Amino acid sequence: MLQLLSKQVTTQKCHTTPKERIQILLSLQKGYTTREISRARHINPSTVSRIKKRWLENHSVENLPKSGRPLITNKPTQKKIINLITSRRCSSAVEVQNHLQEQENINISAPTIRCILRNDGLVSRVKRKKPYLSKKHQKRRLDFARKYENWTINDWSKVIWSDESKFKVFGSDGKQYYWKRPEESLNCFHIKLTVKFGGGSVMIWGCFTSRGVGGFCKIDGIMNAKLYQQILHEDLLNTIKVQGFAIKDIIFQQDGDPKHTANSTKRWLQSNKIKVLDWPAQSPDLNPIEHLWNEVDRHLRHLPERISGKEDLWIKIQQVWQEIDVDTCTNLIHSMPERIHDVIKARGGYTRW
Repeated sequence: MLQLLSKQVTTQKCHTTPKERIQILLSLQKGYTTREISRARHINPSTVSRIKKRWLENHSVENLPKSGRPLITNKPTQKKIINLITSRRCSSAVEVQNHLQEQENINISAPTIRCILRNDGLVSRVKRKKPYLSKKHQKRRLDFARKYENWTINDWSKVIWSDESKFKVFGSDGKQYYWKRPEESLNCFHIKLTVKFGGGSVMIWGCFTSRGVGGFCKIDGIMNAKLYQQILHEDLLNTIKVQGFAIKDIIFQQDGDPKHTANSTKRWLQSNKIKVLDWPAQSPDLNPIEHLWNEVDRHLRHLPERISGKEDLWIKIQQVWQEIDVDTCTNLIHSMPERIHDVIKARGGYTRW
């Protein structure tokens, strides 16, 4: 006789065994309702209904074959796959697949390898483009961060940020992926090394401040020290004037490019009484204007109409630049204390910026 419960239980079983299904079918034959059986066996009423339907259709209580290909790897092979990734001997599922096939004579598909890595808590991410950092670069970056560790947002708001960038008309982003645990810090294995100005169609110089975007211009041909000083005379000084800064109150940021550090450029800056921030080499992650370039590029890639060529690209860059609001600029500057902290934490190494 089926024992019925007097009250509804709060937890229900998700799965039933073939033996339990036979008992459920016997209860149905004895005249018990779906709901009564559900309450007695702590299962969902829909489960009872499915068991009854399957019996009527197939006269079977056995488990149906599962969809998809089952994992064919054993525990030692799974550990080997995880170790190949975490030890940095391989950086992708395809590399692991090739390694196992060539070195171990084990044939496993790349999707299966990815499934094993995800089950172990690893996640796949796109490799970030970062410049090469030598020990010397890391030391100078760390020294810079420690020097300005106590600067406030108000201090950083006095800086005029500048840089050059190239924008492509067409081209692939060349994404590369890596696997890491969510809490793992960014390091050299997660980086796609780049050389500055590697490709592109239109070269731009620009600057911005806490009061908004400043002057910017298109650079035709190769920019030397003389042309750079002309840009500073026209666009930097105009930015200072238009945005209402006093030259004695601002600090100019530029990287260590030879045309920026040429003796003639130094003399120009000194004659115009412009203080220059001592900038460490290979540090685009410390310069918030890099994120401003990314913002411009993102807007360009989401324009409804296709960019037809260099001249059209330059026109659209000007439009996007003028649409950047002050809040975007101030938010980028407000990130400077955090950037400094991250460089110190990384001992001058790679950061997430």
